[in-house]
Amino acid sequence: MFKKVLGFFSNAIGIDLGTANTLVYLKGKGIVMREPSVVAIHNDTRKPIAVGAEAKKMLGRTPGTISAVRPMKDGVIADFEISEHMLRYFIEKVARKTLFAHLSVVIAVPYGITPVEKRAVLDSAQRAGADVAVTLAEPIASALGIGLPVGESAASMIVDIGGGTTEVAILSIGDIVHAKSIRVGGDELDASITNYVKRAYNLDIGPRMSEEIKIRIGSAVKLDEELRMEVRGREKNGLPHSLSIGSEEVREAIGENLNQIVDAVREALDHSPPELAGDILTRGIALAGGGSQLRGIDKLISDATGVPVFVGDDPMCAVVNGTGRFIEDNHWRGR
Repeated sequence: MFKKVLGFFSNAIGIDLGTANTLVYLKGKGIVMREPSVVAIHNDTRKPIAVGAEAKKMLGRTPGTISAVRPMKDGVIADFEISEHMLRYFIEKVARKTLFAHLSVVIAVPYGITPVEKRAVLDSAQRAGADVAVTLAEPIASALGIGLPVGESAASMIVDIGGGTTEVAILSIGDIVHAKSIRVGGDELDASITNYVKRAYNLDIGPRMSEEIKIRIGSAVKLDEELRMEVRGREKNGLPHSLSIGSEEVREAIGENLNQIVDAVREALDHSPPELAGDILTRGIALAGGGSQLRGIDKLISDATGVPVFVGDDPMCAVVNGTGRFIEDNHWRGR
C-alpha cells in the first residue's frame, strides 16, 4: 500500500483523528500524544484559545465570548477552519520535540468517508505543516493495531466502535472484502443517555455527565449485579438536582444504538463469501475502539450472530497503533 510513499516515512507520524480524542504515533517512539479533539475559540475573532485537554475543561463552562467545540463529527471534519487549528497544534507539538525538517503524516479515516471529506482531511494536514499526507482506512488501521493477520488469505473481521462511527469490516489478503461504516459510536450513546434522563426525569445533564454514566454503569447485556450511580444536572426550573439511576435504565437508553451496531455486523456476515465465513467462525470477531469496553458488548454481538467475539489488546489505541505499524513495517503491503 502506498508503495511509492513508504520512502518518505523516515520522519513520520500517524494520527487517529477521532471525534472524541486525537492520538499521535511517532515513528520509533510509539504513542506520544493523546488529547481530546476539542478547541476553545473566541467567538468574535474565531482564534483558538486552547486545544486538547485544556479546551475540554472548558466544555459547558465558557462565558458568552468563548466556545469550546469539537471540530470532528462522525469521524470526519465538520468545521474545516477549527480542525486545521487543532491539527496544526498536534503536528507542531510533535515537530517541536523532534526538529523534523521533512514530515510525513498518515491519518486514519472512516471507511465510509467521501472523496470530498478525504480531500479536506489531507488539505488540512498539509496546511497544518505536513510535507506529505496520506490516509489509511480505519478498519485496516484498527486490525493492524490489534495484531490481526491482515495480509493472510484467511479472513479476519474487525468491529471498531469509536466516538463518532462504528467500522465493521472483513479483511483478506491485505484488503477489505466488505466494510460498512455507520455513524453510531460513543457520542451517540452519550446523546441517547442525555435524552433518556431528560425524558424520564426532566433533568438536563451535560455530555461529560452522560459519558461518566456510560463508563461507570453502562452495559449491553443484563448484569449479574446491576449498578447504580448518582446523576447531577439541572431541573426544568433551572435549579440543580441529583438523582440515582441504574444500569438497566442505561441499557434501555442505548438499546437502539446497540441494535444498529449488531445489524451492521450481521450485514457484513451476510455479505461474506462462504469460504471466508468459515474463517471468521474459527477466528472470531475482534472488537476495538472505546466502545468495545462497554460491559457485555462482546456477549451481545456473539449471542446475536453465533460467532465468537473477543476484545483486542489495547482497544482504545488500536487505530493509532495501526498507523504506527503501517509506518514502521515497510514489508506490509495491504490496501
